[in-house]
Amino acid sequence: MARALLLSLLASSVGVLYAQTASGLAPKKYLYLPLGSVKASGWVHDQLIVQTNGLAGHEHEFYDYVAQSDWIGGDSDYSELEEAGVYWFNGMVPHGVLTNDANLKAQTQQFLDYVIDHQDETGWFGPEVNTTKPRFLWARYPFMFGAINIAEYDPSQTTKIVTAMYKFVQLANTMLKNGEGLGDGGWAKTRWEDFVISLQWLYDNHPNGSEDLLLETMKLLKWTGDPWEDVFSEEYFPKEATENLDCPFDVLTWHGVNMAEGLKALPATYRFTHNESDLVRASEGWDLLFQYHGRPSGIYAADEYLAGLEAIRGTELCLVVETMFSGTYLYQVIGDLKYADRVERITYNALPATLTGDMWSRQYLQQQNQIAAKNMTPNPFATDGPYSNVFGLEPNYPCCTVNHPQGWPKFVANSFVTTPDQQSLVHVYLGPFGANTTLANDNAVTVNVDTLYPFGDSLTTTITASKPFIYYVRIPSWVTKGTITMDGAEAQDVSPENGLQAVPVQAGTTKFTLDLPLDITTESRPHGSIAVHRGPLHYAFDISRNTTVLTRNAQQPLAADVQFDATEAWQYAIDPKTLTFNNNPPSSGSLPSPIFDSGLPPFTITATACQINWTVAGDEFASSPPQNPTCVGAAKNITLWPFGSTKLRIGEFPVVDLSSL
Repeated sequence: MARALLLSLLASSVGVLYAQTASGLAPKKYLYLPLGSVKASGWVHDQLIVQTNGLAGHEHEFYDYVAQSDWIGGDSDYSELEEAGVYWFNGMVPHGVLTNDANLKAQTQQFLDYVIDHQDETGWFGPEVNTTKPRFLWARYPFMFGAINIAEYDPSQTTKIVTAMYKFVQLANTMLKNGEGLGDGGWAKTRWEDFVISLQWLYDNHPNGSEDLLLETMKLLKWTGDPWEDVFSEEYFPKEATENLDCPFDVLTWHGVNMAEGLKALPATYRFTHNESDLVRASEGWDLLFQYHGRPSGIYAADEYLAGLEAIRGTELCLVVETMFSGTYLYQVIGDLKYADRVERITYNALPATLTGDMWSRQYLQQQNQIAAKNMTPNPFATDGPYSNVFGLEPNYPCCTVNHPQGWPKFVANSFVTTPDQQSLVHVYLGPFGANTTLANDNAVTVNVDTLYPFGDSLTTTITASKPFIYYVRIPSWVTKGTITMDGAEAQDVSPENGLQAVPVQAGTTKFTLDLPLDITTESRPHGSIAVHRGPLHYAFDISRNTTVLTRNAQQPLAADVQFDATEAWQYAIDPKTLTFNNNPPSSGSLPSPIFDSGLPPFTITATACQINWTVAGDEFASSPPQNPTCVGAAKNITLWPFGSTKLRIGEFPVVDLSSL
């Protein structure tokens, strides 16, 4: 009782504080389009189909955590059962819509209906209905994300979804005032921002006269949750692997997936505080995270907890897709180019690198330098188990099995946004996408982007509009020599402002082509090593491998755990002066399916290299890249491939000067 009273008093105090400084919600820089307004074509659509035909599209048929018919009211005490259904739902709703897959849409509709139909009289929904289980708030948040997507895609379901959400919000408000619903081991306290974003959707679209309830609940969540403004401060942020550090906060704030979700916390807070300091700290925290734990593949390291810069430390697949979503939200609230650039880099590198090409097997942890994928002894991961980098159904923990499918569909769905006045359309993520929407003043607009990007350097965009407007397209920071050609006229240099190229669109049809030739660049990494980039793609030496099947699921044999072992030498140092780009465009005009597997992308980079002495721990993982190495073999050319297509790889190389050889 004392704790509940204290929380109530604190919540009242913070509510007064915020009321003195702001009212309502601050606008976002950009607005996303309702699900279904944006579609993929070309090779990205093929990625969605590969995902449909892989683990994600079939796990509802056989995987216990998702196929549970008694998700509501189940007897299992294992938290993953509660978490699994909502993770799957959150990702498969947009996936089913973007692929127009009737089976997947029926599965997610059944899930939605069952949850709402079994909501109890108090407003609670979840497996605790009609049980004596304690009620924890967090797992409801991904469910609301999926439900919101359905409401936007199918407005006929909006009333029942909004009604159910409000019943739950009223209950959650009371629980928070009573200090209830947060004791789930720390997940609700770190992931409160997801609930805030759902509340903001209600406020922006369906306030129903409940603005005060919604704002108060946002503030209660912020006040009872972990203080991300402090976690992301220079003073407290960990600048090395965290296993030997003492966390001044709830230790789960340094947990990789919580950190990925927590990136949304301060922009979400800004909307109801109107405090610019929230946005400043969000930006600072983003930069600190990637400065001290970042990877050339775009993501950061956390083999459960933040893991520093060493190339053999791991990155969790859940962390990858949650960072993509958080970066998207940050861009939509703040509008800084760096968020969109990084999300695109993560999507085209880190996401596919941690899945087999056919998407039937996934890792729990990926590595920058990964010379084997097997049960590891010794184990380089501070907290996670030695099976974590095996490609399989559920290596280490099963969460990534059900959570990874949100990556591609949410990336596609958020590749276009509008300005707040809805006068203009903005193409954010570059790739073969299209949009069909109605802007302000009943301006019906259709956009189709024809491109192989990032496996091609040009994008041709065709726009039909009923009225003139200004169209914007993002020009990534890695573009230095881009040109734009309007309706066949002479090419002009791109001239973006804040990363956006303005394109005047007339009523009728407008067509333009962006040419974005890119330079090879290198990135300094620990121990004097380097990483190689060209535009959004990171390049790595793809180590040839053999495959050993460790186990197959009894119900679905395609869901197999597989071990990869190297079948060639990988101990190379490269001469950066010799890096050469090679383009082998497909004769058919379309890319292989799937594109993210060995030897398939049309872009490569060659380098002159030599073998060096580079030690290993057993035969499991490489030591740190040696500094100032000496060649022990003759100079030879090696080929670097897009990182996402490699499953065993060297992505951070020692360097050597071979000009005298």
